[in-house]
Amino acid sequence: MTIKDILNNNEVTVSFEVFPPKTDDKFESVEKAAEEIAALHPHFMSVTYGAGGGTSKNTAELAYRIQEKYRTPVLAHLTCVSSTKEYVNQMLSDYKNRGIENVMALRGDIPKEGRIAFDYDHASQLIYDIKCTAPEMCIGAACYPEGHIECERQSEDIMHLKEKVEAGCDFLTTQMFFDNNTLYNFLYRIREKGINVPVLPGIMPITKKQQVARSVALSGATIPQRFRTMVDRFGDDPAKMEQAGVIYATEQIIDLISNGVNHIHVYSMNKPHVARGIMESLSNIISWEKA
Repeated sequence: MTIKDILNNNEVTVSFEVFPPKTDDKFESVEKAAEEIAALHPHFMSVTYGAGGGTSKNTAELAYRIQEKYRTPVLAHLTCVSSTKEYVNQMLSDYKNRGIENVMALRGDIPKEGRIAFDYDHASQLIYDIKCTAPEMCIGAACYPEGHIECERQSEDIMHLKEKVEAGCDFLTTQMFFDNNTLYNFLYRIREKGINVPVLPGIMPITKKQQVARSVALSGATIPQRFRTMVDRFGDDPAKMEQAGVIYATEQIIDLISNGVNHIHVYSMNKPHVARGIMESLSNIISWEKA
């Protein structure tokens, strides 16, 4: 099933993101976590793709197993910044041969050792190529409610976002954010520019104090005072911080749904108990089959 078909109604949906192992010996434990998350019956699951394609083999295999063994639609990521067009075509063929219908097209982070290929500079170029070579694929892309950290102005970032949509992406998933007003303002601005594809807010449950600095560094997300107060109060107690982080994320989701944002994507960090905590808190708000 394609993601755009899943999103093409007013039903509230929740999806989860998992990441494949960097090494083959960790595959079994990661698949076990993915199985437990799939058992919660999310509307779909996405599988990430390491910088420079470092986990591409395991991305394809994990996505295939989630879809085939656990009957959960999957969204397989594909990055291009250090990939040749030939390699991108190989990955698309692999995805198609495995029955994967949905691709998250991303530029990707530039590896520390530098780029190894220069066929792509922007995700919009990758989206265009996918649309040309695999038009049957449903294509997702990333967006940044506070602007991409490499863009000086949000207006410039929105211009690039429109290029992605015009290249053929079917829906957008946001970078993490911790203040819902950030998303509402962003949606107003992009709709004003004629960007009308579905937008899935990406929610990151922060369950460890150490995650805060890393999350800000990677995303540039603003940390509201309410969130800082929570971390200050509970951050040194792992059990309390985890529970508080899940509750904070759940409250974000409830506010989004209350304001008409029906499709939610959760960065679960391969933690089934975090995914379950969120799903159980929403048990009467969304339609799902309890495991």
